[in-house]
Amino acid sequence: MYNPVKVPLDQIRRAVGEQERAHGWEPSRWYETSSEDSGVRAAEDALAGDPTLMIVAGGDGTVRTVAEVVHGTGTPMALLPAGTGNLLARNLGLPLNDVDDAVAAAFSGATRAIDVGVVELEKETGERRTHLFLVMAGIGLDAEMAENTTVLAKKRLGWMAYVAPIARSVIANRLFQLDYRVDAGHVRSTRAHTVIVGNCGTLTGNMLLIPNAKVDDGLLDVVMFRPKGRLGWAGIGTRLTLHGLAGRSRFGRNMLGLAPDLRALEYAQGTRFDARFETPRGIELDGDSFGLVKRARITVRAAALDICTLADAA
Repeated sequence: MYNPVKVPLDQIRRAVGEQERAHGWEPSRWYETSSEDSGVRAAEDALAGDPTLMIVAGGDGTVRTVAEVVHGTGTPMALLPAGTGNLLARNLGLPLNDVDDAVAAAFSGATRAIDVGVVELEKETGERRTHLFLVMAGIGLDAEMAENTTVLAKKRLGWMAYVAPIARSVIANRLFQLDYRVDAGHVRSTRAHTVIVGNCGTLTGNMLLIPNAKVDDGLLDVVMFRPKGRLGWAGIGTRLTLHGLAGRSRFGRNMLGLAPDLRALEYAQGTRFDARFETPRGIELDGDSFGLVKRARITVRAAALDICTLADAA
């Protein structure tokens, strides 16, 4: 499965051919994704052939789309990262900039079951849709970045393409009103700049946004940005920098756990997150925009997707 816009196809075909011969596999079948359905039809066609393994070459959006079709079937997926963030591959410790190593991991790595997030969205019109995500669902800044950053900018600048929309959003610092509930807890009201529900915790540049997030713990991790002006953003920036530094060692993580709570960052953990917005808000799933919604219910399906990882990382 490959996104023709993003992948070095000749290089991938060569690497796949070498691994087929080395491991005695039959020739692979190749399926090109379409922008019309983001690859759904191609994934369905590929799955109908009862494959031993599906290698997905593309960014997080392509991986998410294929996972919607494949999860729960028992057919494992292998990742060949070719996007801007490649956050799922990054969180799983997979090769990011080496086609040969990524393909080798697909043919000879171990298999690991990971969780998937399930999002039920309700539009202003009352229309309801259900989608999956593997990395994060974002309302606020995340959604603005997905909506306003062009494919051309991401191709030319990589993750630097997000700098301008982030800066504009921070300067404007517009908060929105929402009512939310985690699991069966009380409904709470708050104002937030950004709400992120994560299955993974690390962003581009190895920034650790959600320290407790694990891709296979059966839980969702929620973080809300609630800054009060520039000092609030300064505190958020400092804390996220400390997350990245402390997350590199067990001692650092233990010390971070002793740090006082930051009011501008609110964390929660559970298996369900319900939110209702005073005015419709944009939402993104793994970097793809899904438009404005007035309600969202996010749940988790534990160990619903098999992913190939490096043999020593399983």
